[in-house]
Order: sequence, then structure tokens, then C-alpha cells
Amino acid sequence: MKKDTNTKSYRELERMVRGFANHRRIQILEILKKNPEMSVDEIATSLDINYKTVADHVRRLAIAGLVLKRSQDVSVRHRLTGRAESILKFLRTLE
Repeated sequence: MKKDTNTKSYRELERMVRGFANHRRIQILEILKKNPEMSVDEIATSLDINYKTVADHVRRLAIAGLVLKRSQDVSVRHRLTGRAESILKFLRTLE
């Protein structure tokens, strides 16, 4: 059986899609689009959900390459990647 040369890229696409395949993660992407450089605590407050829940979602978004983290003093700030911006545009076409 011949191995598909694109298997790795398909797996990378799957990881990315799984990264945003959750309503809370899509909400987080929307919030970060409107307010870049937010901390997990600020995102949790904005959504009125648990800090640990937001931290897990942000971690998954970062693994998928959709959120970048930047340390600022004692907090970590988050912003969207270009890929995340493209995904939000794509999701709008599905509405």
C-alpha cells in the first residue's frame, strides 16, 4: 500500500480544525479579534466562565497555531494568528 505524501499535512489540518471545533473556542477567537492582547483572566471575565476552562481552551488554540502568547510582567497576553483571522472569515461564510 502506497503511503500518501500529504498525510502529514492532512494531520496538521485536522489538528487545526480540532483546535477551533468548539463553541467556546470560537467565542474566544471572536473576543481576541475585538480585543487583542487579553489575559486568560480577562477572557474568563468577559465570557463569565471558569478560569481553568478558558485556560484549557486557550492552550488548545495555541497548539492549533491559532493563538500567540506573549509574557508581560506577571501575566500572559494572547492574540490571534493570521490563520485564526482567516478561520473567522471562513466561519462567517457558513452563517
